[in-house]
Amino acid sequence: MTAHSHTRPELAHDVLRHAQRHLLDAIFSPKTVAVIGATEKEGRVGCAVLKNLCAFDGPVYPINPKHTTVLGIQAFPNIAEVPENVDLAVIVTPAPTVPGIVRECAQAGVPGAIIISAGFKECGARGAELEGQVLAEARRSKLRVIGPNCLGVMSPHSGLNATFAATFARPGNVAFFSQSGALCTAILDWSLRENVGFSAFVSVGSMLDVGWGDLIYYLGENGEGNRPGSCNGRPARRSIEHRSVWPGRRTRHARRVRSPTFPWCDRATDDTARRL
Repeated sequence: MTAHSHTRPELAHDVLRHAQRHLLDAIFSPKTVAVIGATEKEGRVGCAVLKNLCAFDGPVYPINPKHTTVLGIQAFPNIAEVPENVDLAVIVTPAPTVPGIVRECAQAGVPGAIIISAGFKECGARGAELEGQVLAEARRSKLRVIGPNCLGVMSPHSGLNATFAATFARPGNVAFFSQSGALCTAILDWSLRENVGFSAFVSVGSMLDVGWGDLIYYLGENGEGNRPGSCNGRPARRSIEHRSVWPGRRTRHARRVRSPTFPWCDRATDDTARRL
């Protein structure tokens, strides 16, 4: 028996998945980050995000056309003026400005974006139209987008905290992602109390582009040991257990929890934690 016969030929879907394996690296393991809408004004999302990224082990570029520096860091008027390639753009500007900003990111060759800004389809027809414009601009290049209307992304092993959360997740072996910002906040608070860590912590928001399937495949295929989506050092595609949690279902809270500003209840948090 030849050595060649021991090798299983790759199926077409395996080849495709291999080719796409690193498409989300720019979001979860960026080398450079730009914060578009960064500001020094306390209480603003652009200020919180930039402060959270100060611990990131790589260049962080504030983008603000009205300031030459933000929090003591040199700022640039737009993404095209940044002196090196940007892997990840975190966008926190008002919704009507986002399609144009995404166009600029695509033209600059930025491969990943997190749109934290709200004011899209959750606000009605005009917001849905803006989302369509954003997606059209992103599709002009290979730009992948998480959001809009999300808390952001944490990648604890790489020190990335591209969120406006008040705390940072501990490193661990479990990747967590949710469409509910309230659920993300509740689980994050619980994990810090219980000393539970995560390999990735993602608020997906409206899922304009990157969705459940993208995240499951990426985190499952790119994990070893303590890296995202792995179990005992093996790729997670054979060991992923998908848990769907509908907080507040069949209770008087069911309608209210759809709002990302709903203050979470301990009962829902504990129930979710038991499912992890």
